Amino acid sequence: MTASERRNQHAAVVYNPVKVDLAKLRASVAAAEQSAGWGETQWFETSKDDVGQAATKQALDGGASMVVSAGGDGTVRAVAEALRDSGVRMAIVPSGTGNLLARNLDLPLGSIDAATAIAFSGEDKSIDLGVASVTTEAGAVEEHVFLVMAGVGLDAQMIAHTRDDLKKQVGWLAYVDGVARALPKARPFRIRYSVAGRTDRPAQVSAILVANCGLLPGNIQFLPHARLDDGILDIAVLQPKGVLGWLTIWRRVTWENGVLRRSAVGRRMIQTTESTNERVMTTLRGADIRIVLEHPQDFELDGDEFGLVCKVRLNADAGALIVRVPAE
Repeated sequence: MTASERRNQHAAVVYNPVKVDLAKLRASVAAAEQSAGWGETQWFETSKDDVGQAATKQALDGGASMVVSAGGDGTVRAVAEALRDSGVRMAIVPSGTGNLLARNLDLPLGSIDAATAIAFSGEDKSIDLGVASVTTEAGAVEEHVFLVMAGVGLDAQMIAHTRDDLKKQVGWLAYVDGVARALPKARPFRIRYSVAGRTDRPAQVSAILVANCGLLPGNIQFLPHARLDDGILDIAVLQPKGVLGWLTIWRRVTWENGVLRRSAVGRRMIQTTESTNERVMTTLRGADIRIVLEHPQDFELDGDEFGLVCKVRLNADAGALIVRVPAE
């Protein structure tokens, strides 16, 4: 691209004013924009009434060649939803608690300057979007996207019980408190589910999680085979019985996924305990999954709660989003 072509393109920043230091962000974007030879950046603020979708559409209507999402996971999800299949790239300046997509893309979490440099001088990467079509308790049908993970049951209850004030104080560790609050009230519930159009299967579960990618805060590899660009969703059906069951799941996602899978010896050790693991945490893969709930359950997407749902259909929209990543 010539210098003239770069000057004729501009970025837009969609930012959450609660999450970002606007003065520092403006200075960093200005320096990165000038270094890359881009035109003047446009700025759009999110609000309670618009968490990012409408602002991103304004940026697209204004001819932005790139939209920079500056905020938490909710802002990133909203910007991605508006950019779906648009061909306009998204960059991320991580400014939230979880920063889930940024972690899975190996983006810098602690430096605004490093993040804006990648935005203006990095490379494009096509990734999948998860798409969730849900039927709410009131019978309405809604469609939302997700980038990292969707959850029904205990996972969503944990999000609902996590205190915002604690998140500001200790970051993602606040979710541990959310788990402690949700567990005493958690009860298994009955579902029917079908992966990739296969025959419905009944199950009694504590949670069902559907992932577009698998890395969580604390470098926890929850679903280590999940990839952002494979057109597949990775699914975990959690069916623990009591405290021992939850400890088995915790051992699997921390010790086995985080440590043992890194070596051939470790992988052989995992094989010897697979039958026990599968009884409490069944993993599946497919481009889509349908879930019908016997009774309405809490639902979450990328760490945001979406209330009670009766039915959920989730699918992978392959290559629907272009993101900026570090240049190799």
